[in-house]
Amino acid sequence: MQPRQQLTLKEVQVAILVWEGLTNRDIASRLQTTEQVVKNYLRNTFDKLGVWSRLELALYVASHGGARWKDELGFSEEENSLAPTA
Repeated sequence: MQPRQQLTLKEVQVAILVWEGLTNRDIASRLQTTEQVVKNYLRNTFDKLGVWSRLELALYVASHGGARWKDELGFSEEENSLAPTA
């Protein structure tokens, strides 16, 4: 099993948004949650992927086909939404 496959849907969403350059506050707003919840997702994601920082996470996503992550998970391409499409 690849490390990415261990991530939950929310962890993948947060990883994609970090890769796109959003701040924790922006991510929390986009996902309609709190910054603390985003920090929790990040901590879990860091542990699962073996990275130590947002930069390393962004590089991981970029080097592991981040552009395809949205498509594979059925995320919409709308700028303001990472909700799965129906």
